[in-house]
Amino acid sequence: MKRLTELTFDNRYARLGDAFSTEVLPEPIAEPRLVVASTAAMKLLDLDPHEAENEVFAELFSGHKLWNEAEPRAMVYSGHQFGSYNPRLGDGRGLLLGEVVNDAGEYWDLHLKGAGQTPYSRMGDGRAVLRSSIREFLASEHLHALGIPSSRALCVTASSTPVWREKQESAAMLLRLAPSHVRFGHFEYFYYTQQHEQLKQLGEHVLSCHFPDCLQQDEPYLAMFREVVERNAELIAHWQAYGFCHGVMNSDNMSILGITFDYGPYAFLDDFDAKHICNHSDDSGRYSFSNQVPIAQWNLAALGQALTPLVEVDSLRETLGLFLPLYQAHYLDLMRRRLGWLGADEGDEALIQRLLQVMQSGAVDYTNFFRELGDSAPQQALARLRDDFTDLAGFDTWAADYRARSALDGDDQEQRRTRMHAANPKYILRNYLAQQAIEAAEQGDYGPVRELHAVLSQPFAEQPGQERYAQRPPDWGKHLEISCSS
Repeated sequence: MKRLTELTFDNRYARLGDAFSTEVLPEPIAEPRLVVASTAAMKLLDLDPHEAENEVFAELFSGHKLWNEAEPRAMVYSGHQFGSYNPRLGDGRGLLLGEVVNDAGEYWDLHLKGAGQTPYSRMGDGRAVLRSSIREFLASEHLHALGIPSSRALCVTASSTPVWREKQESAAMLLRLAPSHVRFGHFEYFYYTQQHEQLKQLGEHVLSCHFPDCLQQDEPYLAMFREVVERNAELIAHWQAYGFCHGVMNSDNMSILGITFDYGPYAFLDDFDAKHICNHSDDSGRYSFSNQVPIAQWNLAALGQALTPLVEVDSLRETLGLFLPLYQAHYLDLMRRRLGWLGADEGDEALIQRLLQVMQSGAVDYTNFFRELGDSAPQQALARLRDDFTDLAGFDTWAADYRARSALDGDDQEQRRTRMHAANPKYILRNYLAQQAIEAAEQGDYGPVRELHAVLSQPFAEQPGQERYAQRPPDWGKHLEISCSS
């Protein structure tokens, strides 16, 4: 394992030049102190977990110190925000410090969020607040633990620096990791500004660094677009299967790697509600839970448009057409696992939709339903869960059909329980749990954040003594308003 001073940098994106990013140094925050760190994320850099106890750890990730080999850059990009094109966005409060190469030869961007003003801050202060930094840290590491592709989070650093949002809060910094921070919006920026040479240069960079297999194809850029379509179909299927609402699916928040990226007012469903809107700024419901599938396709179309100088339009359109069938295949596979089914039956899709409809009408807890369904044999589990539903006739009809479908698999209950518990988390990141941890952290108590992170790092495991984290939320916890202000 390595010490912090022993990281190896190879800053490939910085070498693209000033057309792609601007050199900016981070602005330190006052009296930095470590809130929480992820040892799992540290291992991606081959870092010794004990390095988090080193005083220099908080100094590096609060802007006070910098590696000699780091080359902090603010990336420029554009994007469609709530359907409207914004021609110039960019890293307004974050910096790509550099790219670290681990011993396995893997590249990881070190991106410091809340690092101060950049040329792309658009009148903002360039800061992130403690609450949003904690929320992104918890979500990044939790989604990874659930098996959902995501950027990672190494640590959160708090400070005494004041910032003003709806009220005065304290500034914090989040160090996040990803193999790349290139977004759909990077391609859109060079397309709409008609910088087609730079568009091609960006494409060559992404191909060589992140999609090298596509270089062997007759049309490398089309092959790359297909890979992005496929990855996003699988990603959104995971979101929908596990009840994750992103909240701000602007094209500049979509990663070229098909990972969950740029966490804002996200939420996991408590009671199942297909129309749930987790962002209180989303007045039209553009990014509601049920709209995430068509919006992902819309964003992929925006990326395809930006690639038209490099790829023939009809080929892009045909490739985009793969998204929905690929999504549906991934989603059905995930839901079959959640329901404990082996193989496939032609009636599965209809049976799944009927379940969601009867859950919707009864405001049934989405996560706990699936976990408890696997606790015992179908007949016993269904009899216990029946009390949670209001449409009893609808539930009874569905339950009878579910028992018949499950009987086709014919395995014993212990195998079924093991299989279902491996697919259905006991612990999920509920907004009220995050809020309680944030409120404690704002008072200087970081214990609840660290404990919640530890529990959510093993979401499928039975964790004796931590059952309170698996309880249904109180009524107030279901109605928290989460905004974009961070």
